Amino acid sequence: MFGTIGAGIQKIFGGNISLFTELCEKSRAEAFDMMVEHEQQIGANAVIGVRYDTNELMSGVMEVLCYGTAVVLEKSV
Repeated sequence: MFGTIGAGIQKIFGGNISLFTELCEKSRAEAFDMMVEHEQQIGANAVIGVRYDTNELMSGVMEVLCYGTAVVLEKSV
């Protein structure tokens, strides 16, 4: 709630809404880390075709997803 109020005030004065920008960057990083953790749990060592998706669950509540195809890369001789 306070973040929304702060962002509203920041929007009035113009410029980048840094509160939302920081939250988005943190959410994307957490989603990426979660994807890498799942990749390692299943024995993969890389992810290809990585994508991000966001969904609004309810007013003011968003989820950030990061997904791709987990693969095992091998060195070629």
